[in-house]
Amino acid sequence: MKKTIIPIFVGLLCTSFITIPAVQTDNSNTHAVAVSSITSNDFSLPVNDAAALVYTTIHLEQYGLSEEAFSYAWKGYQNLLDKKMISRSHLLTICDFSQSSKQKRLYIIDVSNNKLVTNTYVAHGKNSGGEYATQFSNKPESLQSSLGFYVTADTYIGEHGLSLHINGVDPGYNDKALERTIVIHGANYVDAARARAGIFMGRSWGCPAVPQKESANIINTIKNGTCLFIYHPSRNYLLRSKILNG
Repeated sequence: MKKTIIPIFVGLLCTSFITIPAVQTDNSNTHAVAVSSITSNDFSLPVNDAAALVYTTIHLEQYGLSEEAFSYAWKGYQNLLDKKMISRSHLLTICDFSQSSKQKRLYIIDVSNNKLVTNTYVAHGKNSGGEYATQFSNKPESLQSSLGFYVTADTYIGEHGLSLHINGVDPGYNDKALERTIVIHGANYVDAARARAGIFMGRSWGCPAVPQKESANIINTIKNGTCLFIYHPSRNYLLRSKILNG
């Protein structure tokens, strides 16, 4: 059975416990979440058990991220770590495209310190759907989002200001991302005001666009070698992805 090291540091003794009060700020995108009553009986757990423990510890359910989405993200992240494809391993970013674009469905998770760093809005591709993303493609000019795992790369200044190249590493699903210029950038059509008005987010040409006012912070946080996962419960992808099943 595959083992993985979970990044929960709770003391040196195998029977020790720690309880730290959670620190949260209302209306903030940054959340410091407690490690509460976690025992360090075993630092080496099967992948599924580790995912469940981290998910519960950070209380990701209360922010709308499904346990299934996180479990797949964790599995692929661990596989990329094994392949030494991630140079900055402390962050895991998830776009949960099973959710409405009216919801905050982008999650930046600090897995070393068990914190949800950022939770905000993210757009999907114009031809992927309206409020919900339902169709995905790896083809150039499809204007659709591409599912799967990415490794973030360098930044550049483009049409939308500071932007971030992302390298698709899921063969057949997103490995044409650089060719398609699928990047992370800010956009005025992605913001909380639209959600408050009951309007779904505007859509990109396939890029996971984020709120313009938050884009620089997001990009500078996850650039240069972190893991990004764009999730949807598409059986075709989940059963065939070489990152998940290789």
